[in-house]
Amino acid sequence: MKAPRFGGMARRMNEADTQHRPIAAIILAAGKGTRMKSSRHKVLHDVGGRPMIEHLLASVEALAPASLVTIVGEAREQLHDQLGKRTQFAVQEPQLGTGHAVQQAKDALNGFSGDVLVLYGDVPFVSTSTMRAMVDRLNAADSPAAVVLGFEPANPLRYGRVIASGDHIEKMVEWKDASEVERGCTTCNSGLLAARAEDLFALLDRVSNDNAQDEYYLPDIVNIAIADGRNCAIVSTDTPDEVIGINSRAELAAAELQWQNLKRADAMEAGVTLRAPECVYFSYDTQIASDVVVEPHVVFGPGVTVETGAHIKAFSHLEGAHVGEDVEVGPYARLRPGAVLEKGSKVGNFVEIKKATIGEGAKASHLSYIGDATVGADANIGAGTITCNYDGYFKHKTEIGPRAFIGSNSALVAPVKIGADAIVAAGSTVSRDVGDGELRMVRAEQLVKPGWADRFHDTMKKKKAERK
Repeated sequence: MKAPRFGGMARRMNEADTQHRPIAAIILAAGKGTRMKSSRHKVLHDVGGRPMIEHLLASVEALAPASLVTIVGEAREQLHDQLGKRTQFAVQEPQLGTGHAVQQAKDALNGFSGDVLVLYGDVPFVSTSTMRAMVDRLNAADSPAAVVLGFEPANPLRYGRVIASGDHIEKMVEWKDASEVERGCTTCNSGLLAARAEDLFALLDRVSNDNAQDEYYLPDIVNIAIADGRNCAIVSTDTPDEVIGINSRAELAAAELQWQNLKRADAMEAGVTLRAPECVYFSYDTQIASDVVVEPHVVFGPGVTVETGAHIKAFSHLEGAHVGEDVEVGPYARLRPGAVLEKGSKVGNFVEIKKATIGEGAKASHLSYIGDATVGADANIGAGTITCNYDGYFKHKTEIGPRAFIGSNSALVAPVKIGADAIVAAGSTVSRDVGDGELRMVRAEQLVKPGWADRFHDTMKKKKAERK
């Protein structure tokens, strides 16, 4: 029989009981990740602009766990650097299976009395609501010894099976050890589990490695509890993709596609127009308001907020930027961290903005670099303008006043201020402040030599003819 989906049983549990019981989470991240073929720890590879383990932690931390323990092995210093003091660490060496891995958290959770979630660093998309459903089921009236998260994939492949009657588990079995009849069961074990701390470690102490892999399997605690006459339960997710595991570059790419498709659907549901959603890429924290239009081949790196009415044109790349209402970006624009585009401003093709504010109604329409700068309202930045913000040692600021006009092919050598309503003539290199309403023209005097070019061409043609 299929296990019940989230809902009925969880709604019938005693809410008061789970609200006061503390929660701990154990994250297994000791695997070598050899299939990834990388010096980088497997769980630190990015999905949606952040390491996969950070996706999981965001969901876990929403539960406000009293304790968090991460089981590490090789390359553990990378996890220490990434996670810092947000978690305790326990080392699994040698690696003798999932049950053995969880057992390494025993000392870290010494004295903890509450519910424990066992999660996997390479299964990053498990939602907070799914975790909560597991804990809720654990605290239902029948007090199961353990709760397993099940799922029904399109192809069960070699997943371990959960043999259940209703939501009561009869047996847990690894694929390698399953009979043909048991392999015919379509309810699979995600590996995620919830149990009370006192039950979890007592049952782990009784797990043996008498199996095809000579390993200590975490699911065996369920079979041991059932043999003791205790009840164990399963809840199943309606979205099997949330328990997808990532073990190779191909699976990482598939997870990225899955994640991007979800974000694209969410954006369109929220009122964003994606002209070609399959080639727009979001980051985990991208925020886009309704009535924004995003053209094809746009990439949102981390830290981007886009307000209503903005139009992001094709082949633009945005990272760490705030795009205000009714702003036009691109095509082929690059917004780097610290870029702020205020209402109605425009950044056109082949314009790069870095740590600069473009004021309301201001325009930089093409072929410019604006870095470490403020551009006042309704100012106009001509084609080929650059702010020379770096002297080889330090960055310096350029301030351009409201309604200023910067002519094409100008170089503004920071630190420098251009006043309100000022004009910088095309081709100027400005290294001193320009006052309000002034014209600044910095050009060498034009020299005219009549007939010089004709004589030059004649001479060169003769030389070329002599060489034939």
